Amino acid sequence: MIHTGCIVYIFMLVSLTGASESGIFGGRISKPHSRPYMASLQYGTEHKCGGILIRKDFVLTAAHCILDQVVLGAQNLSKKEESQQRIKVAKFYMHPKYNRGFHNDIMLLKLEKNAKLNENVKPIELPKKEKKINDNLDCLVVGWGRTGRSEPISNVLKEATEKTQLKIECDKFWKENFIAQQMICTKFKRNTGGICQGDSGGPLICKNKLQGITAFTAENQCDDPKFPHVFTKVNFFLPWIKKIMQE
Repeated sequence: MIHTGCIVYIFMLVSLTGASESGIFGGRISKPHSRPYMASLQYGTEHKCGGILIRKDFVLTAAHCILDQVVLGAQNLSKKEESQQRIKVAKFYMHPKYNRGFHNDIMLLKLEKNAKLNENVKPIELPKKEKKINDNLDCLVVGWGRTGRSEPISNVLKEATEKTQLKIECDKFWKENFIAQQMICTKFKRNTGGICQGDSGGPLICKNKLQGITAFTAENQCDDPKFPHVFTKVNFFLPWIKKIMQE
């Protein structure tokens, strides 16, 4: 827990017990299959985390999303769409410095078989190199599920826009849990929406480039603009990602 004038609990945006409680609050429904890199990571057949297809045989996600079922090509998870591909995970590559906390929260999933690439299933390109991400930049977040702190899930893929936030604002709320070198944080408006529980592992896309992986926010406060949302910075981990994918 963190002291910021009051006690704030931070939580990973995934739950492995009970009903699925996940997704973008507010926001808008994505145009069907307009985000072909999106993966739904599932416990049984329930969506629990997001993921990002980065190669036909690899999905990038958060390290706390240890789930062995990947669904690609989905728009509505409540339907058996012809576009969907369900693939088991063959191997989990959790970052070696991840300690079940908030740092180094990144993982690669090696798929049991290659995804069949088509107009509904396509990998997103990784950043070329590590570089500074500007403040106040409009970025896209995407996910399925919980539509507010006490709202029901959405079976359809949703998205919203958040803005990159000043480091000082993230330090103010998240203290030692926020490390600017390996994280990005964002600000958002309640009426335009943003990430909530179950969106862990999904993308933060800025200027059409993958920049972050959804990580954490304040417990039961995902829709409160007072608390910045936090993402793992993809370009910081590029050397590790490339090393794993070359094995």
